[in-house]
Amino acid sequence: MISAILPGTKNKKHTMKRLMLYCVLIFTTPFVITGCGNNAGNTTTTADSTAKKGITKAAWGNYDGKEVFLFTLTNAKGNQVKISNYGGTVTSWVAPDKSGAKNSIVLGYDSLSGYLAHPPYFGATVGRYGNRIGNAQFTLEGKTYKLAANNGKNSLHGGLKGFDKQVWDASTASDSIPSLTLKYTSKDGEEGFPGNLSVTVQYTLSDDDELKLEYSATTDKATPINLTNHSYFNLTGDVSNTILNHKLQINADNYTPVDTSLITTGVIAPVKGTPFDFTTPTAIGTRIDLVKGGYDHNFVLNSKGGTLQQAATLTDSVSGRKLEVFTTEPGLQFYTGNFLDGSLTNHDGKAIKQHTALCMETQHFPDSPNKPQFPSCILKPGETYHTVTVYKLSVGQ
Repeated sequence: MISAILPGTKNKKHTMKRLMLYCVLIFTTPFVITGCGNNAGNTTTTADSTAKKGITKAAWGNYDGKEVFLFTLTNAKGNQVKISNYGGTVTSWVAPDKSGAKNSIVLGYDSLSGYLAHPPYFGATVGRYGNRIGNAQFTLEGKTYKLAANNGKNSLHGGLKGFDKQVWDASTASDSIPSLTLKYTSKDGEEGFPGNLSVTVQYTLSDDDELKLEYSATTDKATPINLTNHSYFNLTGDVSNTILNHKLQINADNYTPVDTSLITTGVIAPVKGTPFDFTTPTAIGTRIDLVKGGYDHNFVLNSKGGTLQQAATLTDSVSGRKLEVFTTEPGLQFYTGNFLDGSLTNHDGKAIKQHTALCMETQHFPDSPNKPQFPSCILKPGETYHTVTVYKLSVGQ
């Protein structure tokens, strides 16, 4: 709505002229209409070109009796990442392609209701243990812990109500800094895991279009932990396009094979001579038909974890976009949206079909609590869990 206050006038004729002028302004001013459904319009595909660098906060509803907010991080270029404290969810990442057109490179919804319908972890922070734990149980310090079997006989992404379905406490350092800090305390026994776990995730958007995710946690009992972000990427910004023509390079000479229920066998196998060889840039669709069901596998990074090093590079010739992944983690889960079946729609109302988005989840290896030969994922009292992942977006010609 536009409101105007007329200044004082000396005569009725002058007053009428002013009134006519304001009426013209009112009725020729474009109106913006926003919806409230899961796929409301196209609001996440266009960044606000007038927005200043920093972070803004908007009410986004309620869940479990707690307020949910949507935070918009804007860098000096005007590019934006939106994150909700519901599930620590990245709902959109809007940046230009090679022609200057702006749209979101991640799947998401414009309203909280879309996420409350439990889509497959779109943009979510997953934990306490991201990925799968075989037979939904593990033994630690002589005690066996039973978890929820929410993925066949296995536990996936923290169970029935993992970190992706919690409302996190949010704070910001300054309105002028595009950085958001979320905190959550997972109580002892939550989803079957031991120990009170205090978790912090900080998201920062740089002027170089780097989205940095920094995770830290402490516990009062030994517990498995494996935190990651589950964003689904399509660099074209349009799910009408598959990701099969995207080219991917993963800096991994080995991967971890899986059984029929997608649980790692415990073997670390070379990628050379297999469909899992992405040591050079390769179109994702080149050998996907040779992998039953598509890619949903952990790659053993050559860096072995511990220091921030490049893990993968994803490019798309249609948009000219390139996404580089850097991490301190030892593994990367590459998933090609095998279970997307068109039943869900993106924020723009387009159906999300199989292979129209992909995930690159930095992590410890799947089922590590049951695989002592894998890098340890156990956090003990007095220790601090700390990992960093950076997604760097750029555009070529």
